[in-house]
Amino acid sequence: MTTLALAPDAAPGVLAAQQQAYADLKARGLSLDLTRGKPSAEQLDLSDGLLNLPGAGTVASEAGTDVRNYGGLDGLVELRRIFAELLDVPVAQLIAGGNASLTLMHDTLTFATLFGVPGSTRPWGQEEKVKFVCPVPGYDRHFAVCEALGIEMVTVPMTDDGPDPDAVAALVADDPSIKGLWVVPTYANPDGSVVSTEVARRLVSMPTAAPDFRILWDNAYAVHHLTDDEVHSADAIGLAEAAGNPDRVVMYASTSKITFPGSGVSFMASSPANITWYKKHLAFQSIGPDKVNQLRHARFFGDAEGVRSHMRRHREVIAPKFDAVVSILRDRLGEHGVARWTEPKGGYFVSLDVVPGTASRVISLAKEAGIALTPAGATFPYGNDPADENIRLAPTLPPLSEIEVAMDGVATCVLLAAAEAATGSLPA
Repeated sequence: MTTLALAPDAAPGVLAAQQQAYADLKARGLSLDLTRGKPSAEQLDLSDGLLNLPGAGTVASEAGTDVRNYGGLDGLVELRRIFAELLDVPVAQLIAGGNASLTLMHDTLTFATLFGVPGSTRPWGQEEKVKFVCPVPGYDRHFAVCEALGIEMVTVPMTDDGPDPDAVAALVADDPSIKGLWVVPTYANPDGSVVSTEVARRLVSMPTAAPDFRILWDNAYAVHHLTDDEVHSADAIGLAEAAGNPDRVVMYASTSKITFPGSGVSFMASSPANITWYKKHLAFQSIGPDKVNQLRHARFFGDAEGVRSHMRRHREVIAPKFDAVVSILRDRLGEHGVARWTEPKGGYFVSLDVVPGTASRVISLAKEAGIALTPAGATFPYGNDPADENIRLAPTLPPLSEIEVAMDGVATCVLLAAAEAATGSLPA
C-alpha cells in the first residue's frame, strides 16, 4: 500500500494556503459533531408508528401470552421469526432481548469469565491469562468490554474480505490463552468491509489451541445498505456446524439503528448448546425481556420484507450524506496523495487514513475549529493507533448541509497537518 505523504516540493505552497484556509475556518465559529454513529432525527421519525403500538386490548402474543406479564426468556417468536429470516439462522437458535446487543455481548463474556462456556475446562476468570483477537481498525466498544474484563487484546489487520484469516490462524493455533475473535461481518465498523463466505469458512474451521474458542459475530449492520447491492451476510453459524465446530460462533444483532436506539430489541443466535448455556445464566438475571416492545416491533414490521422496506427508507435519508463525504474527500484530497478512505456500500462509517503521525493533529485542528471527531486511536485497542493515521467519520446524525461544511473543514485540517509534517513544522 502506498505510503501517504505530501510531495516535498509542493509542501511550502500547500502549507501557506491551508494556514489561511484554516484561519478562515476557525473564524466561522462552527459547532459540528461527527463523533458517533447515531441515527438522525429524520431517521428516528421513520419509526414513530411504534409509539401507537401494540394498542390497548391487543397485548396478546400469537401464542396467547399476555405480553405485559413476566416470562418468556427467549422473546416473542413472531419477532424472532422475522429476524431469523434476515439473519439466516434457525428460529429455535435465536433469542430476543432488550434494547442493546452490547448487553448480550458483555453478558456473554462476563458469563464466560465467571463460569466458562461449553467446552471450557474451567471458568475463563481462573485462567492465567485470557486474550481476544481484535481486527483493526475496529469497534471501540468491543475493545472497551475486553479491557473492562481484563481480557488482553491482540490485533490482526482487516482486509476487504474481513479479518486476515492467515494472521488469525497463526495466532490461535498454538496459544490456548486466545479464547476468541471479534468480527463485524457486514459493513464493518469503521471500514465497511464484508466478510466473504470463504473467509468465514476459514475462521470457523481453523484449528485453535483453546478448545472453547469463540467468534463473537456482531452483525450490527446486516440490513443497513447504502446501495442497490444489498450484501447478504455469510452464514457463519451454518458454516461452523458443517466444519464440526458448532459452538464456535455467537451472533448478535439489534434494531438499534433500525427503529429507536434507546428502545429497540437485541438478538443473539448460536448453537443449541450455547443458547442453553446463555439462558441458564440469564435466568438468574432476568425473568424475561420487554415483550410489549417486542410485540410492537413485530406488528410494526409485519414480516422480514417490512424490515427491508423500512431500511430502504433509511437509505434515502443517509446515502446522500455518505456520498457527500466521499465526494468532498475526493475533490479536496484526491490529487495530493495525503489520504485514502473507504467508500462503503453500507453501515454507518467512513474510515479515513491520513499521513502517518498526523491523525491526532488533524483531530486537534478540527476540534479547535469547532468540528468534533472521534478521538485518535479509537479504532484500536487501548486507544493506541501505532501509526497515528486512522480517523473514523460518522456522517449519519447531522443534516446534509452540516456534513458538507464539516467535511470541507476536515479536508482543510488533513492538508494542513500533512503540510506541517512535510515541512518539519508538525507540533510535537
